[in-house]
This record gives sequence, C-alpha cells and structure tokens, in this order.
Amino acid sequence: MARFMFSVAGGSGRPVRNHNPDYEIVAAKADEIEQEMKRVGLWQEKPLAPEQYNFTSAFGMDTMSFDQWLQFVFLPRVREIISTRSKFPVSSSVGAQAVREFDGYPNAERLITLLSEFDRLF
Repeated sequence: MARFMFSVAGGSGRPVRNHNPDYEIVAAKADEIEQEMKRVGLWQEKPLAPEQYNFTSAFGMDTMSFDQWLQFVFLPRVREIISTRSKFPVSSSVGAQAVREFDGYPNAERLITLLSEFDRLF
C-alpha cells in the first residue's frame, strides 16, 4: 500500500483547524478537482507502473509527477478516508504545491484554486 500524506503535520506555524471536516464537502471538492484535471488534460488513462508507488519523497516527487500523485495517490486516499469515515490529516498543503508545480501551466488557475480550497477545509 502506498504511503500517503496531505502534508507533514505540525511545525507549520499555522493554527490547528478542524481536521475532520464534513465528508460530503470533502467528497464534492475531490470530485471538482478530478473534473478539472480532466478538463485541462492532466488526467491519464494509463495506470502507473507498480514501482512508482514506492515513493519516499513528499507528493511522490521521486517516482511520479505531481499530477500523477494527485490522480493515483491523493484522490484515491481522500476517497478511502471518506468511505471508511476515517480521520483526515490535520492539515493539507496540496494547494501550495500546486502553485509551485503548475506555475505557467496553461489553464491551471482553476485547478490551483480548487486545491487551495481543499487546503482550507483543514
């Protein structure tokens, strides 16, 4: 099973917020993120190679691109937490990473906004 992280908890200087927001709100945001990734051409039909799930860096950056991590690790993990009614991580920094990764990418503004909105849920 692949490791998952929204972000490293603690030490961020940010106040701890509600780390278990409404599951339906998070599910709707995940659906919006998926739809936007598809709209801007960042969704791939071909699955990842199994070894790509053996990442050790944040956001899987040592084995996959950020958009692949969003599709194959982040979104499935978010949906797993929702379906099992588990607790979410205490914070998320996918929006901040999206700003770095998609800077200059055509039509990525809405995706960056959605990922930043996701962060604010936590």
